[in-house]
Amino acid sequence: MDQTKLVSLVAVLALAACATAPSPERSGIADEQVLATLRASFHKKGQADLDRLQQDDVQKLCSEYRDGKPPADVARNIQDSQIETIKYPADGRYLGDWKAGEKVAQSGVGKQYSDDPSVVAGGNCYACHELTKHEIAYGTIGPSLYHFGRDRGFTLSMEKYVYGKVYNSEAYLACTNMPRFGHMGILTEQQIKDVVALLMDPKSPVNQ
Repeated sequence: MDQTKLVSLVAVLALAACATAPSPERSGIADEQVLATLRASFHKKGQADLDRLQQDDVQKLCSEYRDGKPPADVARNIQDSQIETIKYPADGRYLGDWKAGEKVAQSGVGKQYSDDPSVVAGGNCYACHELTKHEIAYGTIGPSLYHFGRDRGFTLSMEKYVYGKVYNSEAYLACTNMPRFGHMGILTEQQIKDVVALLMDPKSPVNQ
């Protein structure tokens, strides 16, 4: 590879995580070259294994649309396929303990190479959402969740929707930035129930 192409490849890799990253077609670098360089430079560390470089079908499809906005028919196919993956609680109950859910939402521990894999992972929800008016700082990648249940109604159907959205967000919005917490095994069933309670329990600080 000549110097010009090498510099271009490095630039593509550096921007790989950004929504504005140049496509291989525009940069002159093929997907195969990018993946080969990633595989050659990524090494197992802690719980971060090489399987993290393998995209599933949804991730591969969404990667084809670098603005995160697939055509309507593609988006519908993704959502239809992903809604089938949601495993709802066998007991038919979606509401857990909002206090436990608050701990899940405020915890960013889990799945990083430096984390202890035996420690239960958190949801890191505050990194993308506003949850209460008492938070000092929160992310704005996702919408504010303040007054979530209060504004939408404390109904069983809404509880089920929230459970499904946390379990696999791709079932409701194709190519979303939100992790598929249940589908990818990040959160347990009970943890998801607790997060549902944080958003849907009238006593939760989210709804005060």
